Amino acid sequence: MQLRYSFRLYPNGPQRSALARTFGCSRVVYNDGLRARETARAAGGPFPKTGDLSKLLITEAKKTGERAWLGEVSAVVLQQSLRDLDTAYRNFFDGLKGKRPRMGAPRFKSRRDNRQTVRFTANARWKITTGKDLSLPKIGDVRVKWSRTLPSVPSTVTVVKDAAGRYFASFVVETEPGEVLTEVTPEVGIDLGLTHFAILSDGTKIESPRFLRRAEKKLKREQRRLSRKAKGSGNRTKARTKVARAHARVADARREFHHQLSTRLIRENQAVAVEDLCVKGLARTRMAKSVHDAGWSAFVKMLEYKAARYGRTFVRIGRFEPTSQVCSQCGVKGGPKPLHVREWECGACGAVLDRDINAAVNVAKAAGLAVSACGARVRPGLVPAQRGEAGTHRDGQTTVVGIPLL
Repeated sequence: MQLRYSFRLYPNGPQRSALARTFGCSRVVYNDGLRARETARAAGGPFPKTGDLSKLLITEAKKTGERAWLGEVSAVVLQQSLRDLDTAYRNFFDGLKGKRPRMGAPRFKSRRDNRQTVRFTANARWKITTGKDLSLPKIGDVRVKWSRTLPSVPSTVTVVKDAAGRYFASFVVETEPGEVLTEVTPEVGIDLGLTHFAILSDGTKIESPRFLRRAEKKLKREQRRLSRKAKGSGNRTKARTKVARAHARVADARREFHHQLSTRLIRENQAVAVEDLCVKGLARTRMAKSVHDAGWSAFVKMLEYKAARYGRTFVRIGRFEPTSQVCSQCGVKGGPKPLHVREWECGACGAVLDRDINAAVNVAKAAGLAVSACGARVRPGLVPAQRGEAGTHRDGQTTVVGIPLL
């Protein structure tokens, strides 16, 4: 299994300048390759191969006055940029053929993009020094904040600069077998919501932190200050960075919450079941901001890969399963209910059901997990006596009392 580990980088002034040159050169080579292929396509000719583009746009371009500055950065980074372009085209064509989800055609990169990246492969001879710095060719030894130990030796490293001006080193490593957790008994179904982020089939409700809602006041203030700055000025650049940092803090807090909760659920349960929600559809409703603030898709992806990594069972049931309409006690479908109905009574068995907990129990049952409503807030209602059981018995005859005859 491949996992990505990201660590914060703290380059000094000269190193930031060298990274800026590397980002720029990689972007220019990528755009030159994209332009050459689009020109060939418009002329009706075959696409130039990556080897030919590398010779034309890197080796030969360095000998010209217009592109002589390409020699200031590692050639491996420039070649990797062309490989990334080739991968983008391959993914685009595979989407058209139905081999993978559809995605847009490759587009030109801009120096104003929120995210700038370069990739150093093993041929670039990057390394982690004895002082735990990241040594990059033609950049130097960059200080790294190591938060954990890598499980294996990575072959590539990607240096990322985000919109907030922060630098990260991203490693893709192969995990070793043997990380399987000891087996436990509990199995849980999860119903995701907005009022409560997650409702478990055992009756536990986890409050939604609402990170974006809590930070809205500060975000509005910073955005208002940004709108007052003159376009193209240095003050506008500073204000834009402050807005990006405020959004980054919200995203980091949400991601940390998702990691902690998903890890706890995977460690405490042998099997986890969730519902396949249509997030794109829900994001087009009046609840769009709250849906995006919850981050359901990212949380479910974390559950899925952590279950695979630690030897747990992960089940995703269909989105059309009527989990909110079916009674978890008797299985009778009661029909759709408006969102303001948070508790309802089953007309068949009389059980009074909490809407969210009932849905979580039904998610677990639909996934085939051995769960019940024990511990959940479900109480039996008054069940009317059957017609044949009502009344008194005299001389072997049944007398019905208190039930009008129709």
